[in-house]
Amino acid sequence: MAKQRSGDTREKLLHAASIVFVEKGFRDATVAEICKLASANISAVNYYFGSKEALYQEAWRHAFAEAVEAHPADGGVSNDAPAEERLHGQVRALIRRIADENSRDFLISQREFINPTGLLEDVMRLEFIPLREKTLAVMRDLLGPDASEEQVVFCETAVLSMCFHPMVLQKAGRRVKSAEAPVLITDLEAYARSVVKFALAGIAAVRGDSSLTGLSVRRPDVRASGS
Repeated sequence: MAKQRSGDTREKLLHAASIVFVEKGFRDATVAEICKLASANISAVNYYFGSKEALYQEAWRHAFAEAVEAHPADGGVSNDAPAEERLHGQVRALIRRIADENSRDFLISQREFINPTGLLEDVMRLEFIPLREKTLAVMRDLLGPDASEEQVVFCETAVLSMCFHPMVLQKAGRRVKSAEAPVLITDLEAYARSVVKFALAGIAAVRGDSSLTGLSVRRPDVRASGS
């Protein structure tokens, strides 16, 4: 039997760790069960990552990278497209990432918010900054040069909340199989269009400008990656 390559072992550990951390959280997860799931030697975590804490950080980063690869943040819309289309692409991609059952970074993040360790704070911040800058840039374009930075941030926060809140609750409801948490959003594309329509109307109100409220939201081109 061919000897297992070191890269394969590291990848298996990251994959197994993300699964175990989703199910049990950082504190209750053990290195032993992660190594067992990865079919790796118990010493492999120290060899590749140095500690359980470092594995936790890298497992989240790995899961986040997989989710963004599956659902690119631009949603298949080019950077030179009109701001309305770029907003739709970003909203669509974010909603699909959250809804995707394979996006374990969100589930790990939820556990971290509920029972924080502080270990993911810097890692998450560094990964989220580039994505947030793109959303803020779209908000600035839509709000115009006279908008204050506070208005930009408030509008961005409102849009992100419309994406996160219902999808995270719906995803959590499916995991606990709660009869009190019905699936309310089945057509993700329709919901993305609704979020953008609502957002454009809100942005127009902030601007005191009705020009945005009549804009149609077109479905962005989808990349071959399946985003």
